[in-house]
Amino acid sequence: MTDQQATAAGSGRPGGSPGGGPDRRPGGRTARVRAQVLDAVRGELAENGHEGLTMEGVATRAGVHRATVYRRWRDVGGLLADVIDAAGEMDWHPPDTGSLRGDLAALNEEIQESLTVRPSLAVALMAASYHSEQAAEAQTRLWEERYAQCEAVVSRAAKRGEVRGDTDARALLVAATAPVYHQLVLLRATPDPRLPERAAEAAVVAAMGGAFGAEEARDAGG
Repeated sequence: MTDQQATAAGSGRPGGSPGGGPDRRPGGRTARVRAQVLDAVRGELAENGHEGLTMEGVATRAGVHRATVYRRWRDVGGLLADVIDAAGEMDWHPPDTGSLRGDLAALNEEIQESLTVRPSLAVALMAASYHSEQAAEAQTRLWEERYAQCEAVVSRAAKRGEVRGDTDARALLVAATAPVYHQLVLLRATPDPRLPERAAEAAVVAAMGGAFGAEEARDAGG
């Protein structure tokens, strides 16, 4: 969800370790090469977008022989997927401010920052996912992981009595964060410093009114 979150390798891809992806054993030359290559991919994406991303450009920027890049990642889709999945390996945790409104506002601040910093790696990776099936699959995995992590925000709020215990955490999180993505990614509007908090407050008010209760979610689904 943030620029850090939106950076990085997954399983099931050819040309890597027995599990399917590049070898991720900690330390050693393998880890150093992977770090160099992924940093190069991020740099190329930030400067040139996915349209300008090439295996040769990444190899040159990383200072790695292009045969190594081709052998381990096969193609640009493999590079993009590895960059996206690498974000899932980061030690990231959702905000814990002591209130649901504060947590959601802080989360929205992170998202807004990642989408407005120039150049934005988060935006570049979102765009790239529309041009690569591997990147799209990795992006979906990352979103699923991050939403699962952020459900802790709603669980804590339920324990504090801020929302009902049967609140649909995913639905609440989507409602809270969607306005930021809509404003900045779809409308490409000027960032509004008030939006993160306002979107969070609107979602909290709706949640307090029971809008995201499990029963309501079932009714909405037909």
